[in-house]
Amino acid sequence: MRRDVLRRPAGLGLRRFHDFYTVAPEILALFVTLRRVARAQCTVLLEGETGTGKELIAKAIHAESPRRTALFQEVNCATFSPTLLESELFGHVHGAFTGAVRDRAGLFALADEGTLFLDEVAEIPLELQGKLLRVMQEKTFIPVGATRPVKVNVRVISATNKILRREVAEGRFREDLSYRLRVVPVFLPPLRERRGDIDALFWLFVDKMNQEGLRQIEGVTRAAMDAIRSYRWPGNVRELRSAVEYAFVVGEGPHLEVDDLTPELRGQPTPGTPSLSLADTERDRMLAALGRHNGRKAAAAEELGISRSTLWRRLYAYRLR
Repeated sequence: MRRDVLRRPAGLGLRRFHDFYTVAPEILALFVTLRRVARAQCTVLLEGETGTGKELIAKAIHAESPRRTALFQEVNCATFSPTLLESELFGHVHGAFTGAVRDRAGLFALADEGTLFLDEVAEIPLELQGKLLRVMQEKTFIPVGATRPVKVNVRVISATNKILRREVAEGRFREDLSYRLRVVPVFLPPLRERRGDIDALFWLFVDKMNQEGLRQIEGVTRAAMDAIRSYRWPGNVRELRSAVEYAFVVGEGPHLEVDDLTPELRGQPTPGTPSLSLADTERDRMLAALGRHNGRKAAAAEELGISRSTLWRRLYAYRLR
């Protein structure tokens, strides 16, 4: 029976703001505002779920701004301990702490005349928020272990996947600092609320992967596309791109099939359910088959009922090669 295969539309209708693509009317309207904001010197707070493109928007604002010829520096505030984050932001002098064998400039100094992007800004500990407020108000800071202040001119763009007002209300974030950070608040809606972007971005990522030559996808089965459209995409655009990359690696042939989709897309799992173990089960089956055949991929693939190239792709996807 002939399968129902959907082909790439002739025109995707995507508009771009540097590396951020969309067809959503509300985002297109936001582009106009962002270009105006970029020309100003005010701080910007980007709010939205993980994977909605906050970093792309921050880089676009910098690229549209008068500071574009200076450096864009960025840091994920959730990845450092309070002590290391202070050093990362403000630098330190030789001997400031164990391991400080030389002077080191922090991101504020490196971003002088440019832009500093503070990702996951709500994760900055309270004891460090006061120092951040001081540099934003006075445009000076003191490196860890130093005694003399350093003067800088830095534009701060920050981002969070939390509701900053709630963090303030619950005592985890300074209210005065929140006012400094959110002169212009920008909310990026999740992908599930931008339904047109799901199709358009899916084909955009397929085009990009086709150019890399690992596999050429000419169409997608309707069943696979239905799964893509109905999924809630908790990881947003980042998850969609990863899902397309996964499909290119684990599948073969010109059509993207349901079996090429991630376990989450095939099983519609929710956090805490065993459905996420589908990937573990598939990986374990491949490893067991390889073990029984002393690593011979052709024999293992025959036992698993898949081609050798499919086995190779799936081993690659699970980083088992």
